[in-house]
Parts: sequence; structure tokens; C-alpha cells
Amino acid sequence: MNEQSIQKQYNQIVSLLEDKRLKEALVQLDAFLYNSNDWTLRNRLEQIQTSYQYMLQYMKLGMKDPERHKLYRQLLADTWEIADQTRILLLDEISTHYYHSLRRNPNQLPKAYDLSAQQRILEGFSDEMAVSQLANYQGLDAILKRHEETHQVMFLTTWSNNNWTLEEFAQAEDMLRSETLPINDLCLFVSAVTLSLMECFDERKINWLLDGLRHTHPQINQRALVGLVITLHLYPTRITLYPELEARISLFREDPDFSKQVNRVYIQLLRSQETEKIDKKMREEIIPEMMRNVNIMRNMKFGFEETDENDRNPDWEQAFEQSGLGDKIREMNDLQLEGADVYMSTFAQLKGYPFFREPHNWFYPFDRMHSSIIHQVGLNQTSESSVLSIILQSGFFCNSDKYSFCFTIAQLPQGQRDMMLSQMTPQDQSDFMEEKNSASLKQYAERPDVISNQYIHDLYRFFKLSQRRNEFHNIFQEEIALHRNPVLKELLSAPELLVAVADFHFRKEHPAEALELYRILIDRKQANADIFQKTGFCLQKEKRYQEAVDAYLKADMLKPDHLWTLRHLATCYRQMKKFDAALEYYHRVETIQPENHNVLFYTASCLAEQKRYEDALQYFFKLDFLENNCMKAWRGIGWCSFVSGKHEQAMKYYDKLLASKPLATDYLNAGHVAWVLGNIEKAAGLYGKAMAESGSKDAFLEIFDRDRNSLLKQGIAAEEIPLMLDMIE
Repeated sequence: MNEQSIQKQYNQIVSLLEDKRLKEALVQLDAFLYNSNDWTLRNRLEQIQTSYQYMLQYMKLGMKDPERHKLYRQLLADTWEIADQTRILLLDEISTHYYHSLRRNPNQLPKAYDLSAQQRILEGFSDEMAVSQLANYQGLDAILKRHEETHQVMFLTTWSNNNWTLEEFAQAEDMLRSETLPINDLCLFVSAVTLSLMECFDERKINWLLDGLRHTHPQINQRALVGLVITLHLYPTRITLYPELEARISLFREDPDFSKQVNRVYIQLLRSQETEKIDKKMREEIIPEMMRNVNIMRNMKFGFEETDENDRNPDWEQAFEQSGLGDKIREMNDLQLEGADVYMSTFAQLKGYPFFREPHNWFYPFDRMHSSIIHQVGLNQTSESSVLSIILQSGFFCNSDKYSFCFTIAQLPQGQRDMMLSQMTPQDQSDFMEEKNSASLKQYAERPDVISNQYIHDLYRFFKLSQRRNEFHNIFQEEIALHRNPVLKELLSAPELLVAVADFHFRKEHPAEALELYRILIDRKQANADIFQKTGFCLQKEKRYQEAVDAYLKADMLKPDHLWTLRHLATCYRQMKKFDAALEYYHRVETIQPENHNVLFYTASCLAEQKRYEDALQYFFKLDFLENNCMKAWRGIGWCSFVSGKHEQAMKYYDKLLASKPLATDYLNAGHVAWVLGNIEKAAGLYGKAMAESGSKDAFLEIFDRDRNSLLKQGIAAEEIPLMLDMIE
């Protein structure tokens, strides 16, 4: 068997279990397990088969069994676990993935020892460092090597352990309770548990993450929260087979703060899925714009200059705004304040350092005392490193980007490094280094929402950029809809939480996703006028105009005569070609905004569609009066004048269009007018230009044929039309 066939067979079994087709799943699992030599799993499977046969026989005989449903759920769970273990064992034999390579050859690790031994070594690190510091860092390299080797072993053994024993679970619990285990090491352990769960479901690891939520340190409880949310996303129906797990999670429903935290992580995961769009915008729009305006950027100062000595030329700021750079930078700032990952494009190219070849290093919190940093940056706390320390303690960069930043800075010659820091004026540095500023940066970095967001950025980079990225399940490439998750559905059911997620999708222009959530709120009678407006807008984006109208009408009832609602009702009716209804709403808008150019244009267009050309002309003339060189008004006047027999007036406006920036249809319509006026040579010439602008004769004939009836009504004989078409060159 190859990897593909193993995964295919496993997926078929899982599909049957999800559909509660246990008998068929057991038959397929028996064949799947035939390729494995694990007799423990074979015995477990035989016990399940026997138990299920007895259950069905008892039921057939009509025997009452109050425990039947509980037993059935247990049999489903056990069958699923055997399928998991079989899949992993079969892949262990043939897969080249690092996960299976570690399981196949555990001696790849420097030394194999259990979690308790690892914990003792890691707990001793702080004391060893204190002694080394007193001795002027004597023996530091050996201490760091032992510590980092241990946390590497801890990560890899935990990640590659697909199923904790009771003893291993107890040891993991001890690590969670330890008061001397370094927080960074425990953070790494949480990530290892999360990645292990992404490889294989394990009830004990999920229970451990639930315990991790109660840890007092935000770095731990936020990593555990993100890990739990990812796990529940990956196994939405699986959790329901474990009543104890379900019960533990359901207890959190009474805690509105926990629901808000889960919802916040939900939105942060969704926001990370926007990273590719932001990355593209940064590379194609914002950064090129900054490079094009590098001189303006050089002249701009963003610090705390003395007014007299550093008086800036106001023309610079005017140029800054006129260039469009101001809008780009404000857009980037808004994204950053929202929590978007704006640094991916900057740091994506800086993940080639040796540090990132080891999977665990992507998840280790930034530590100035990590050997990789010490070897590159050193231990001296100069003014330079103090400034860097504050930057690196802030919550603006995720951990892996902080490592990249340090490695990159270290590669620069001292002169370039000094030049970078010299971009900050002495006053900038002074203000930046003020205790209140550095304290506020640190407080920001310690906020739970910042911690979880930056951790998700770390995860995104690992799944997107690591050398072994193709070996991992990248959740950021699939739909994340936690509000549908059977386990989280009730937890996230509060209207304000659903609105927050719906509004996120709405802002990011995901109409289908936003619509689903707004519909839930409407069905629960939790909708207000704003929600009906947004529902209508999503439906309008999906071109479901009648449904959009229904939503807008409800919004209009709750918030009467709201300009935005009236305009969109008019638009939807116009798209549905219900021009009477569209005009009703355009007139209502007109009473509020009598000189709204768009409203005037669309009112005129609807009147023209109803063949009320004189009324339409009044609106087109008003628009032409209000707006200089309004070509769309000229087109309207030209066409309405033509079809209502005012040919000289029509020609006047088409001449104005042809002298400006004409379209193919302008040449076409001007040709119609010239023909009706009897200027056949001019008409043929204009038709020729229309054909050239159309790109081909077929395209020209298509638009010409739409106007054939209008030409006939204006007195052109049907027999002359083919002759005119043959004149066109």
C-alpha cells in the first residue's frame, strides 16, 4: 500500500462512521487492519464486533437496554480510534514525513526520556542560569545546549506521540502545575500537544488543553485556547462521542467571558485567512507606492522634532497626500490596528536561517537568551540592544518574526546597523525609551488578545513557510465556520458574538458567509434595521434581487426613509427591470437629495426604459447643468433625443461625445442619427469607427442589431439596412 491508498481507505471508514454506518465501517476496518501486524488492535476490533453483534441481537429480540445508546456511542468512538491507530501504524512503515520518521526511528533524538525527566531538567534551568550569571556566564554554552536539547526532545516526542497513556497524561498534568518550569518551555509544550492533536485525535490531550485554559499565565492559557479551538474545528463530530469532554466544554457556556475569548480567536483565525490578500496588497500596492515616493518619505518626520530647528516644509505633506501614499499608509495602519498580519510580506523571505530548519523553533517564544540569538547579537546590553529589546518585547511582531529580525540585524555590518538606528532622532530614542512608553508597549504585548493573535501569526507562518509545510494539515486553507460546530454552536450563540463574526465577513466582502450568520439572527428574531440592511446588501451582491428587496423593505419598516435603504431598494428594482417601483424609490431619495447626481441619472434611465423620453430628458438636462462635461448625461440626452425625433439636438450631443472620449456605442449611435438626418456617407464612416472600436465585425453586428427597431421607427427602410452594412469598411 502507498500513502494515498492508506489515506483513501481511512477516509472511507471515517465517512461511514460520520454517517453512523457502524456495521459497514467495521467490515472495512477489518480489511484495513489486515495490513497491520498489531495484535492488540486486532483484539480490540474483535471485541467491538462481538459487542455490536450482541447489541443488535438483543434489540432484534425487543429487549430493553437503557445503556444501549451510551454503548453505541462508545463503540463508534473505539472504532474510530482503532482506525486512527491503524492509519498511523501503516504510514509509519512507508511515509517519508518527519512525523512518521520520528516514530519509526526514535533514536534520531539525542536521548529518549519521559516527561518527568524532561521536566526536572527544564525546571533546573533558571537556577543554572543564575549561577552562570554570577560567574560571568561561565559554562553558559553547556547550560543552553542542555536546555535547548531537552525542549527539542520534549517537543518532538510529544508531537510524535499519537496516544497518551494514563501515566503520560499524569506527567503532562505535573508540567502544567509546575511553578518552576520556564514559561517559554511550557508554551512550547502546549504547541507540541496541539500539533500532535492535529496528527491524531487523543481524548487525554484535549482534556489537558482544557486544563491549560485555567493556567494563570496568559501565554499558556491563550496558546491552550487557540489549540483547543483548532482541535474542535478539526474534530467537530468526533467530540460528541465523548460525553465527559462534551460536559467539560458545556460548562464554559455559563461563562460569557470564555465565549467572547473563543469568538475572538475565531475572528483572528478568519482574519489570518486574509493574510494572502494583505500580502499581495503590500507587495503590489503599498510597498511600490512607498518606493515611488521615497523622497517624500525621506523628508517626512514622524518623531518629536523641535519646532524651530526642524520646521518642515508644508509642501512635503501636501505632496504626501497628493501622491496617494497617505491613503496607503493609513490603510496599512488600520489593518495593523485591526490585528491583521501586515508583516508577512516583510518577513516571508527571512525564514531561511538554520534556526527555522527545526519545527519546534517556530513555536518557541522569543528569548534573548536563546543560544541562536546570543551567538548572533551577543549578551552586551548596549544602548543599541536596549532599543532592540523594547522593540522585541512589543506585541507588534510575532515570535518567529522577532527571531528573523534579530538574525537579519546581526547579518548587517555595524555601519548599516548604526544607520538603521540613526533614523530615530535622539529625541525619538529618548521618548521611545521613556519608562511609561516601554511599559505601555510591554502591557500591550501581554494582552490576551495580542498574545493569541501573534501566536496565530506564528502558526500561519509555520504552515505557509516552513520547509516541511507540505507535511502538515494547514487549517488556514479551509473553511472555518465555528458557529456551525456542534460543540461550539451553543457557546457562540449570543447575538453579539454572531454579529461580530458576521460583520467581519461583511467588511471583508464575503457576502455568502455574512449572509448565513445574518439569517441565523433573523430566524432568532434578533435582527434590527442594520442587520436587515446588511442582509439585503449581501443578497444584492449575490444578485438575488427579490430576496434583497424583501430584506430592505423590513429595514425600511424598522428605520423609515433611511436614505441608504431607499437607494438600494431602487437599485434592486431597477436590476429586476421593475422600473415603476424603482422610480418610486428614486423619487423618495430625490425629495431628500434633490441634486444627487447618481439618483438623477438612474431616474432618467428608468424613465427612458419606460419610453417616457421627455421626462427622462428633463433629468438628463438637470444632470448636465449640475455636472461639468457629464458624458453619461450627454449619452442620455443624445439617445432620448434620437428616439423621440429630435435629431438635430441628438447630433449636437453626439458631436460633443465624439470630441471627448467616445465609446464604440457613441460612434454607433452618432451613425444612427447621421443616417436619419440623411448624411449617409458620414453615417457609414461613423459605423466604421464603431466596428473598429468593437474589435470585430461580429461584435459590431451584435450591438447594431439591438438598435434595428429604433432605426425602423425613425424612418429607415428595412431594405436599406443590409446595404448600409455593406458600405462599412
